[in-house]
Amino acid sequence: MNIIVNVDNNWAIGNKNRLLVSIPNDMKHFREETTGKVVVLGRKTLETFPQGQPLKNRTNIVLSRDRAYQVRGATVAHSLEELFEELKQYRDEDVYVVGGASVYRQLLPYCNVAHVTKTDHEYEADTYFPDLDRDGQWELTEDSEEQTYFDIPYCFLKYERRG
Repeated sequence: MNIIVNVDNNWAIGNKNRLLVSIPNDMKHFREETTGKVVVLGRKTLETFPQGQPLKNRTNIVLSRDRAYQVRGATVAHSLEELFEELKQYRDEDVYVVGGASVYRQLLPYCNVAHVTKTDHEYEADTYFPDLDRDGQWELTEDSEEQTYFDIPYCFLKYERRG
């Protein structure tokens, strides 16, 4: 599985249930990576999408402990066991974990590739992603040229699980 995330210099990903920054080229990168693929996300993340609707042109699987939770246009898995059973029908490389923090934490051990947009800034934040630079299980394998959105430098990084 893949994981895709935008982090700041402190590996922060959000504040008050919102993204820290919205960079059009990062959104484009996200669309290009995930269109036609499977996205796995939590209920709170889904609620932050436009009109709280599943992403178009993707298979959306929402992980929620709430047994009554349903959403049109998405599959709901109520446990990791249910999720993994559902994912058996898809190729591992076609599955992208897209957030939020608890879903990232639960599924990172099952991912082999992490697509990280690293924003060269330190935002006020209350939600963080594990620091892959300090995790010996991960290796930086690709690093794009630095790009800038207004005064915000960022780059696209790819990490792969060692061994």
